[in-house]
Amino acid sequence: MTAPNTDTQSLHDLVRGIARDTKNASAVLARQSNDVINAVLGDIADALVAHSADILAANTKDISAAEAKGLSAAMIDRLRLDEARIQGMANGIGNIIALPDPVGRILNEENRPNGLVIQRISVPIGVLGMIYESRPNVTIDAAALCLKSRNAVVLRGGSESLHSSLALHGIIQRTLEKYNLPAACVSMIPVTDRAAVGIMLSSADLIDVMIPRGGKGLTERVMNEAKMPVFSHLDGICHIYVHESADAEIAQSVTLNAKMRRTGICGAMETLLLDQHLAPQTARAIVESLIDGGCTLVGDKMAQGLDGRIGEASVQDWETEYLEAKLSVCIVSDIDEAVRHINSYGSHHTDSIIAHDDAAAAKFLQEIDSGIVMHNASTQFADGGEFGMGAEIGIATGKMHARGPVGLEQLCTYKYHVRGNGQCRP
Repeated sequence: MTAPNTDTQSLHDLVRGIARDTKNASAVLARQSNDVINAVLGDIADALVAHSADILAANTKDISAAEAKGLSAAMIDRLRLDEARIQGMANGIGNIIALPDPVGRILNEENRPNGLVIQRISVPIGVLGMIYESRPNVTIDAAALCLKSRNAVVLRGGSESLHSSLALHGIIQRTLEKYNLPAACVSMIPVTDRAAVGIMLSSADLIDVMIPRGGKGLTERVMNEAKMPVFSHLDGICHIYVHESADAEIAQSVTLNAKMRRTGICGAMETLLLDQHLAPQTARAIVESLIDGGCTLVGDKMAQGLDGRIGEASVQDWETEYLEAKLSVCIVSDIDEAVRHINSYGSHHTDSIIAHDDAAAAKFLQEIDSGIVMHNASTQFADGGEFGMGAEIGIATGKMHARGPVGLEQLCTYKYHVRGNGQCRP
């Protein structure tokens, strides 16, 4: 697709026109049956695999441009597609197809004394706006979840992934047209001009909810400028606290996985808290495993005493999402200090305790103010697919409507159906 003229007025007309078409398409999409939507999704999954060569050719352009710009290895990893990741996207769609229809569920029913029957019914939100950076697979995840929940969506991907995202979007649109559905059910802003984001954020008359997925700067801009509600996704400053009762083998394997499985995802551990009463040999084994695994560690004075290779941490390190093989380590006096540290410096994303003591685990699960709180598990499980949601559109760190993985149910709202037989209110 060739980017159109993007002078101020033309850009405004372009973005508003796309959003208006999407709003009109939302009414058509809302009427479709689950069987039709599943058929569309199945064909999209098949087309991804069938056209993988075209997708990879487009992705190569994005990778080459990213390398020329000197983007970090973590950013390039987020951007990169290969045959396995394309198959993963197709498999993810298959998981979504297998999920129950989220629309039309009776969430509650009341039979009133006056004979009225009141039902609360799940319905689509309407039109979603999705602004995301780097990861081209978000194009597919967002489209599949929105279609399954009968929400039309306006996508705006990052400039780094433009070629990849447009290639994926083209597959989606061709499949929609094959089923005589408006292509605008899944729309995409085809330009990189950042002013397009501002126009989307001001279009509350056309877009019902905005979902940012990217760095802190993007999320803060969306939260500050959006005229519509926002499902916020802030930094993934995730913690693991190793309690004094932790099993040494579990603590070592889980912390290594939480940091090093994939360092560039939002569920990667960024700060490790070690209880000062933890057996010294266990604490040393944990940090040695991480360092020997290729991770750079910085820590407070007590943490530095565990291994001479641990550098000095600053206050800024406690509130940094590294998204690379770097980790901050802090020694805490007890579980209360661990909770205070996490609630003060964390991003309310995902935090985990490694403990054999069930009382300590229960206290941690209750008092940590995050969307996802874990016990004896890697923070890298912070993922909608791992939660049985098929996929997720992001991890919401706010508290309103959606929190944690945003899947099909979170992309629905509800309305009331009230049935009577002539009742008049006295």
